[in-house]
Amino acid sequence: ILDKLRQFDPILVGTIPINIDIESSDIDIICCYNDKIKFTEILKYNFKHNKDFKIYEQKIQKQNSIIASFIIDDFEIEIFGQNIPTRQQNAYRHMIIENKLLNERGETFRQKIIELKKQGYKTEPAFAILLGLKGNAYSELLTYETK
Repeated sequence: ILDKLRQFDPILVGTIPINIDIESSDIDIICCYNDKIKFTEILKYNFKHNKDFKIYEQKIQKQNSIIASFIIDDFEIEIFGQNIPTRQQNAYRHMIIENKLLNERGETFRQKIIELKKQGYKTEPAFAILLGLKGNAYSELLTYETK
C-alpha cells in the first residue's frame, strides 16, 4: 500500500506504530497531495477492488480531506489525505506526542491507555482522561508539543 502511495509521502500513523493497538484497531495511513483529483483517482485505481471500498471528501478543521477505507486480509485500512505535509498533519503530530508520553510514563500508563481503548474510547480522549486534560482532547494534546 505504501509503495502505491509513495508520491504522496505516506506515513503509517495511529495506534499500531506506538504499540497501543487493540483487536479492533485499523491501519491508518496519512498522505499529502497537491492535486486532489489525481490523489482521488490513484486511490480509486489502486484500491477500489478491495472489500468495502469507499472514498469521500470531508472538511476537518477547515481543511479539505480525502478519506478512503477498505478491507485487506480482515484488516480495515484508512487512507487520509490533505494538502498539508504529512509530518505537519495532526495525526502524525498526535502520534509523536503520544509516543513520547508513553515512553516517559511507562508500561502501566500504556496498559491504562489500552484498557480505555478496549472500553470504547478513541486514542486522544483516552490520553486526555489519563492526563486530566479539559476541553477538546485533540487540540489539548497538541499543547504537549512544546512541553
